[in-house]
Amino acid sequence: MSAPQHIVIIGASGGIGSALVDHYAARSPASLTAVARSALPSRPEIDSHQVDITDEAQLTELAGALRSRGIAPDLVLVATGVLSDETGLRPEKSYRQQDAEAFRKVFEINTFAPASVAKHLLPIMPRKGRAVFAALSARVGSISDNGLGGWHAYRASKAALNMLIRNYAIETARSNDQMICVGLHPGTVRTPLSGPFSKNVSESALFEPAQSAAYLAKVIDGLSPGHSGRVFDWAGKEIPA
Repeated sequence: MSAPQHIVIIGASGGIGSALVDHYAARSPASLTAVARSALPSRPEIDSHQVDITDEAQLTELAGALRSRGIAPDLVLVATGVLSDETGLRPEKSYRQQDAEAFRKVFEINTFAPASVAKHLLPIMPRKGRAVFAALSARVGSISDNGLGGWHAYRASKAALNMLIRNYAIETARSNDQMICVGLHPGTVRTPLSGPFSKNVSESALFEPAQSAAYLAKVIDGLSPGHSGRVFDWAGKEIPA
């Protein structure tokens, strides 16, 4: 299967996002675009953009910049997400801890922002030939696999993202039958997102960002149109809806 040649990575300043940038840069694609909310270090082989993906005007500018360079990305990877933060946001252990403002923040980053990326970048992706739109999801977004409960906002935001991925797969197949839209679970990775919640994870199940990036790239390489609309983990195993 041919390697992607025009790659856009959203969330390029995060642990997994920056590792994905390094991984794909080493593969020397025709173009590699790194997008992050904060300014990225200058690298000659990478076209960097400072974009807040919760701002549709900035996404419009990004899509226009890519189009003006004649870039039709055949791989768009959304590597953003939030579980907790320094403001006190934490996953809920009980429905009694649910908070409307926390739900808005989690959904804005985990669901609405990837949806906005899809709105602006799917139209400039190829109409012929293999192309992949992928967003980082999570195993806990599975409804049928949920046996523990809790983490209400995070679980719900990822379940909603998975539904959007399915919707995009159905819609984009009408204009390109080689288009693939998937969710990807990167495993438990040593990043600020999962760090506070990985104390009970064994060393063998805790990945470095570069390790997770390599696993995800391998999964992407093995995708076919029949996989579109589904969610896969770092090992290529499908996660049930």
